[in-house]
Amino acid sequence: MTDRPSLEEFDAQRAELMQEFSSQFPSWRAEVTQFMNRLQGEGNEASVLEAMRHRLHQLAGAAASLGFAALGEAAREAERLTRECLAQAVDSPERLLAALQTLQHRLDQQIPADDRRFGVLVLSTSSEQADRAEGRICLVDDDSLQARELAAQLEYFGYTTQVYTDLTEAKEAIRLRPPQLILMDLVFPEGDAAGAEAVSAWRGNMSEPLPVLFVSIRTDLVARLLAVRAGGLGFFAKPVDVAVLLDSLDGLIVRRPPAPYRILVVDDDRIQANLNASHLRRAGMEVQVVTQPLEMLDALFEFQPELLLLDMYMPDCTGMELARVVRQMEAFDSLPIVFLSAETDRDKQLAAVGLGGDDFLVKPIKPDHLVSSVVSRAERYRKLRVLMLRDSLSGLFNHSTIKERLAQEIARARRQQSQLAAIMIDIDQFKQVNDVYGHAAGDRVIKNIAHFLLQRLRETDIIGRYGGEEFLVILPDTAAAHAQDLIGALRFAFSQIRQYAGREEFIVTFSAGVAGYPGFNSADTVIEAADRALYQAKEQGRNRVMLAG
Repeated sequence: MTDRPSLEEFDAQRAELMQEFSSQFPSWRAEVTQFMNRLQGEGNEASVLEAMRHRLHQLAGAAASLGFAALGEAAREAERLTRECLAQAVDSPERLLAALQTLQHRLDQQIPADDRRFGVLVLSTSSEQADRAEGRICLVDDDSLQARELAAQLEYFGYTTQVYTDLTEAKEAIRLRPPQLILMDLVFPEGDAAGAEAVSAWRGNMSEPLPVLFVSIRTDLVARLLAVRAGGLGFFAKPVDVAVLLDSLDGLIVRRPPAPYRILVVDDDRIQANLNASHLRRAGMEVQVVTQPLEMLDALFEFQPELLLLDMYMPDCTGMELARVVRQMEAFDSLPIVFLSAETDRDKQLAAVGLGGDDFLVKPIKPDHLVSSVVSRAERYRKLRVLMLRDSLSGLFNHSTIKERLAQEIARARRQQSQLAAIMIDIDQFKQVNDVYGHAAGDRVIKNIAHFLLQRLRETDIIGRYGGEEFLVILPDTAAAHAQDLIGALRFAFSQIRQYAGREEFIVTFSAGVAGYPGFNSADTVIEAADRALYQAKEQGRNRVMLAG
């Protein structure tokens, strides 16, 4: 995850920006004086007025955002009158000259901003969520054999499970080191509802109740009511179908906090851009700043933002022109674009939105308003992308997306002169699973292997459902020979997981073929090589991993 600056760091960054901005007051005053002289000498020449309007726009936005309210208001008024002169071709812009004189006076005063902290909406992972990153479960069950078997199954999926067969011992362990979740049997030697009674008693002594799931040989309504009344969030009949249990565990245990939203800020005013970037970073987002508008395309393709924060008025091109360029590119036609400008003309704001923007925010903007506006649109975009890029059954990248990601990762490896491994995985005898246990069981196996790979591989690894029972895994910065060893270990672990179809249990294995870059130098050749190696693994008896070449 992106490192978030602390409140002290944020204040220091803002103070640094204020100091930098204040140091520019003499040059700003000289520039305003020059504008006045040129205005008096050259009248309302469009080139003079346009250059003046652009610089006043920058000054208004930066001053207001950094707390120089009076200075920002003076610059905004001068900018407004400059626009009027541009639109109406006024021969004697006396009002504009008066506004520029007021601006000079404000610059001479160098009014300091209030030394107050902004109330920023922070999208932070709580300490509780951070502690849950290990996926620790306390399993309490007096049937030691079943408990240890269930614990072993959960550990194949990356969960750390501590087993206790005694209620008193479990209570003391939970008090000393609270887990992320309690998996509690209902029936103990103390009574048929002893598990529920123990949880109810423990909850009174907990500063923050832990999530509890119940397991039991009992399946009657009374047993389920006891679990609900004790605060249970789920109930599972023995023998527990681990695949079904995993769905509940993943919803209750946060092991991988969501990736921060990626925001691209395009604004030729470096101070204004960095100030807005500081607010967004403080809220936990990953931000890249582009101050040269013509460099935006490179940043789009490299950074792959989830929202574009765009200034309206910049040299070389306008924000509206950039928005139209972005909307003409298929890869970014749904990317949220939010204009952030000191422009107050409602017609121009609506025109900007009509040319492809999603919202228009007016400078200066309160930091919490900026953050909430950006978050709501980035979140919606991320959900939309999930629907577009993910396979609905497994939740992994779909066929076209995983191939595209492989091409991107090979291009990155080429630039960085690094290695990459790609693994083609196929479930062994999957047709037999469907024929014997039914297609619902086959779908569950696909979900299980997807879940297994997601939990056991790194966050930086990329996994997709290539088609049917085939999967493509991309391991950046990994040699093909090392990937063969890694996938071999995962292959063995997956073969130990019990699959369920009703009350029937069965085992499923997979075969895999590994190929890598730079041994194969394109996405197509890597896939072909991995597929050939997979075919060899199948030919040699299945349930094995072969290395291409």
